Amino acid sequence: MVAVNKPSGWLSIPDRHDVEIPSIRTWLEKKYPEIFIIHRIDRETSGLLLFAKNEIAHKYYNQLFEKRQVKKIYLGLTLGSIAENSGTIAQPIEQHPSVLGKMRIGRNGKPSVTHFQVLERLKGYSWVEFDLETGRTHQIRVHLQHIGHPLACDVLYGTADPLLLSSLKKKFKLSKEDEAERPLLHRLALHAYSIEMKTMAGELIKLEAPLSKDLEVALIQLRKFAKV
Repeated sequence: MVAVNKPSGWLSIPDRHDVEIPSIRTWLEKKYPEIFIIHRIDRETSGLLLFAKNEIAHKYYNQLFEKRQVKKIYLGLTLGSIAENSGTIAQPIEQHPSVLGKMRIGRNGKPSVTHFQVLERLKGYSWVEFDLETGRTHQIRVHLQHIGHPLACDVLYGTADPLLLSSLKKKFKLSKEDEAERPLLHRLALHAYSIEMKTMAGELIKLEAPLSKDLEVALIQLRKFAKV
């Protein structure tokens, strides 16, 4: 197995419609003669992505995901302060009937369960841990939109507005070198943090992907200027 900390903006596997966008599988193929993706994460999501080095391992780990024998933890920055410290969102998810590539809550959708725990409360934001019981497309994003607290910088389910230091710091001044302010964060504020499962040898392992630099910097500035 190969574990990768995927940068935001990279695809998990190549897309025939977006050939210019780099993919992790194409990058890995330069080093490994055979590589098989075990699961996927959204292009704009950073974090842990797993690949198998052979067909036997691929089949084994795929079955673990299909049978929900994998514990997946995500971390995300949501807009607004979520009222509960912890809870569960259980709403079925289906494809949006008119917007290609978008999902929505719908009674004909597949059962979808997201457990959440608020780790930190910041002015205008919540730093949250998500434990996925199911793994539907855009599950966290759709569920958060449903409760009125979409992820920060989520173009599809929330707002495209970037996180700016000027919105946090009262006496913000642009440096002489910069013509315009550079956002602290301007991509989906979601990170695939950890996966816990049994290896083919029966050993329980936990893999963790450190936060990407942009999310880490955004959190540092929020803790400094947006304390509750």
